[in-house]
Amino acid sequence: MLYPPVMLGIFLLIPLCMTLIVSVAQRAPAGFYSPGFDLSHYLRFFTPLFLRQTVFSFIFAAVAASCCVGVAFPFTYLLTQLSQTAQVFILIFILSVLSLSEVIISFSWSVLLSESAGLSNLLVFLKLLPQAVAWAPGLAAVLLALTYRTLPFAVLVFYPSVARLNPEVSEAAQTLGASPVRTFFDIILPMQRRAIVTAFLFAFIFAIGSYLIPQMLGNPQHWTISVLITDQAIQQSNLPFAAALSLMLMLLTLVLVCLISSTSDQETDL
Repeated sequence: MLYPPVMLGIFLLIPLCMTLIVSVAQRAPAGFYSPGFDLSHYLRFFTPLFLRQTVFSFIFAAVAASCCVGVAFPFTYLLTQLSQTAQVFILIFILSVLSLSEVIISFSWSVLLSESAGLSNLLVFLKLLPQAVAWAPGLAAVLLALTYRTLPFAVLVFYPSVARLNPEVSEAAQTLGASPVRTFFDIILPMQRRAIVTAFLFAFIFAIGSYLIPQMLGNPQHWTISVLITDQAIQQSNLPFAAALSLMLMLLTLVLVCLISSTSDQETDL
């Protein structure tokens, strides 16, 4: 019975406490840190550079999560209309995508969006583009890769609730004269509000925590706060400031998730 609390303490509370201790430590000249109580690392978070990158990171993660949900929900709804065998096959394929690391995903999309061997060459061959262009690095490349990275999680969140939908509801709506498109937007979509919020939060958390995809596929102005945390810890050897940035990011994300969840629960109760 003590197993879950022990595991929670080992893998969550202890690392969190260690990060908190490091965040108030003093930066050592050799690139490590020495014990102390220095709040200047938290004050530095409120400088224009890091505040601007934090706001950009949250907005961009919200856009990526919205794109993910916008693609995942119709895809899952169409998936449930297929035969059981086809559903199992596609779900296995989606689960296999989860095994890919961010490094593989980033390199794959950098090749697909490159000028020399990317999708633009196919569009040139099809006479849809006058000449090959490079779409990476760029903001669109980061958004596309993040959507691809988080899409399987959103599909797995949607699938149980969408698969349990009563088909008689759609049939009744169409009997009353509603088109399939109107049935989807006016009946099916509102019934899945809680699942949509859950999938959005999953995608948002993964997007805000991603650092390899923005770093490899984006320009420096497209780097998220997670990339800056990695830069401070590895390149700048400033572990206390990196720890302070991590805790501030975690705190802001937790507050936002709680606000969205509570708002969704209130709307669902109404």
